Amino acid sequence: MNSEREKLRMLILSALFAAIIGIFAQFTIPLPLVPITGQTLAIGLAATILGSRYGTLSVLLYIFIGATGIPVFAEMTGGIAKLVGPTGGYLFGFIPTAFVIGYYLEKTKFTFVHAMIANLIGMILTLALGTAWLKVSADLTWTKAIAVGATPFIIGGILKAALASWIGILVRNRLASARLLPKTQIPA
Repeated sequence: MNSEREKLRMLILSALFAAIIGIFAQFTIPLPLVPITGQTLAIGLAATILGSRYGTLSVLLYIFIGATGIPVFAEMTGGIAKLVGPTGGYLFGFIPTAFVIGYYLEKTKFTFVHAMIANLIGMILTLALGTAWLKVSADLTWTKAIAVGATPFIIGGILKAALASWIGILVRNRLASARLLPKTQIPA
């Protein structure tokens, strides 16, 4: 019974983070091909707080909701076209990013330093996958794809990684203190 309640609690938290990702996606700075958004901050928060399994689940749910046409992607958009368009690599890249961030933290420690390392790795992974897809989908050279798909996001990505690490560890510790995380999720 207790494990079922913990699982239900984690599923609810995953759904909550899917909604948070959709809300943060609306904080955008428009650029020609790929806007700067708050999505990556929310992805980092989800993975830092919920870990690999439930952080990834929240991202999968977010992408599924957006794929159905509900406007949760950046600039209040949704639909399959977004997943196969220039931003599709970033959106799909959020899945392994959330897993890697959470997995790294589960295998090390849930501290700010480790969260920062994990979120920086996640940022690099998202930019690499997104830029590769951008190159293919927009038929760009590697130089152009990197110039428009990675370079403008590096400084903001570092800042968002730091915020996700700091806020994520703070919230995670508070949830653990309130016993809202399963025992296997509580940091040692």
